[in-house]
Amino acid sequence: MSILKRPLLTEKLTALAEKGVFAFEVDRKANKIEIKKAIQSKYGVTVEKISTMRTQGKLKSRNTKSGVVTGRTASTKKAIVTLKEGEVIDFYSGI
Repeated sequence: MSILKRPLLTEKLTALAEKGVFAFEVDRKANKIEIKKAIQSKYGVTVEKISTMRTQGKLKSRNTKSGVVTGRTASTKKAIVTLKEGEVIDFYSGI
């Protein structure tokens, strides 16, 4: 089980990256201590603060031959990570 699923790269989070704040989609069962250890070992940075939030999946419906089918997308958990002053994570280095 991988704790870090993917980094979140949006326009708002790209602006926050200049201040040393990054966001990741993480496993729903992971706690802050596990997330901190995973980020520090994978990227070699020092984590100062972690905020987590759980988001509920969106309700979706579509019309099919047999009628309207409703369901929900998967729920996720996000981690907002603040790094030590002067440290950065470069997501584009492997490209």
